[in-house]
Amino acid sequence: MSDLIPLHQARCLPLKGKEHRLTPARIAELLRQVNGWQLVENDHAISKTFHFADYHRTLAFVNALAYIAHREDHHPDLGVHYDRVVVRYSTHDAGGLSENDFICAAKADQLTE
Repeated sequence: MSDLIPLHQARCLPLKGKEHRLTPARIAELLRQVNGWQLVENDHAISKTFHFADYHRTLAFVNALAYIAHREDHHPDLGVHYDRVVVRYSTHDAGGLSENDFICAAKADQLTE
């Protein structure tokens, strides 16, 4: 991925194999580009909790995120609650984090801006 394109405008690519797993330095660099996302080291993932006023808004976010996941063919793990959604990205086929995780994290952030 080119760093000249903002993450939220980039598109996910099919990534299979450990060669697509990001280095710790690249992870740190990309984490600075997504607001509020945390590294979940033992799961080799990034995670963020999005808060909403009510269940209706929570599910609207989940549905919009599902559309993005389908379009990008990169799917998060979700914890859906009345007033919040915990979103977790990891690239299982790469055995850790890939650029696709950060692209989708940025797209998720765009939904709430």
